[in-house]
Amino acid sequence: MGKGSVSKRSIIYIDGFNLYYGAVKGTKWKWLDVEHFFSMLRQDDDIQVIKYFTAEIDGPHRFHQRAYLLALATLPKIQIILGRFKLKQVQCRVQDCSYVGSRFFSIPEEKRTDVNIAVHMLHDTIMDKCDRLVIVSGDSDLVPAVNMVKRLDSRKKIIVYVPASNLLRGAAVELRSASDKNRTLPNSLLPKSQFPPRVPDGTGGWITKPDNW
Repeated sequence: MGKGSVSKRSIIYIDGFNLYYGAVKGTKWKWLDVEHFFSMLRQDDDIQVIKYFTAEIDGPHRFHQRAYLLALATLPKIQIILGRFKLKQVQCRVQDCSYVGSRFFSIPEEKRTDVNIAVHMLHDTIMDKCDRLVIVSGDSDLVPAVNMVKRLDSRKKIIVYVPASNLLRGAAVELRSASDKNRTLPNSLLPKSQFPPRVPDGTGGWITKPDNW
């Protein structure tokens, strides 16, 4: 690397549910080729790997998610890191309900995603795997990991893209403030970054875009 030049190795850390609920839910752009998306968004970067963090869901939409994860897995720079869901007991607080305060319900809660992102960020910093850490999330739970990266190596640059279709969700003040650069994820690139309706699975078969996606 020549004198005065800046290394452009980057790793992208995507909170899959944050991306889904913040940018693509309710749109026609769920079949998102994130590798193509970020190759357009970060044209100046030497992208080393794109780490996609999520957890496998249950219920009627699980087959949609599985098809999407299979499509992502065909991309050469994608690494999928799975957390899990755990049932959480929640007390009924609905006013005028006969069960208010006396009945509990089990709801699924995503676990490990922010911890997994933090662990990978710290590992990649310590092992000097990149010079730019690009976070796709608005989760303030990642602030301690961002601060630790800066303490471990102040030369590392933290760039945050907040997936947000509304101002309240897009605030993410704590995470934005902890980063070196931040912006809202540009939705204008979503239509330009879609997988084809059928994706070769690498074994002679096809992965088909889910209906209504």
